Amino acid sequence: MSLAQMLQQSGAIDSMARELNIDEQTARTGAGALLPAIVAGMGRTSAGSSGLGGLAGVIGGLGGGGLLESVLGGGPTETNKGNDILGTIFGGKDTSRGVASEVSAITGIDEALLKKMLPILAMAVAGYMAKQAGGPGGQASGGGALGGILGSIVGGLSGR
Repeated sequence: MSLAQMLQQSGAIDSMARELNIDEQTARTGAGALLPAIVAGMGRTSAGSSGLGGLAGVIGGLGGGGLLESVLGGGPTETNKGNDILGTIFGGKDTSRGVASEVSAITGIDEALLKKMLPILAMAVAGYMAKQAGGPGGQASGGGALGGILGSIVGGLSGR
């Protein structure tokens, strides 16, 4: 099952659509186009000097599995944590803006909308990964379990 399908089943895509006041198809299309960049950024981060333990530490420090719960909560998502994740995996706002611009050109979805989707999706992905790596508590204890989850996601994306 793809990450997009997992997030759809978790309710994250529906929650994002409601929060951004867009239809579910637009949310699915935008998420499907943004997810490869988010996962690739996580993969590059894990290969960098801080390694996957550094990424797991950032995700855990921001709330681990609670990040997904924040997206699913029904109220407005506090996107500062999502922006922190994006800053860690992309290195800066210019890269996030570039991702939104490229995805907009491909999908026809408004770039400003995609910029709003990015931190919500980053939180959903990180929270989902932390829940899978950390079990019921949703706290990833380090890079090992999170690395396995990230590896399977990256493998699943490249297998499409």
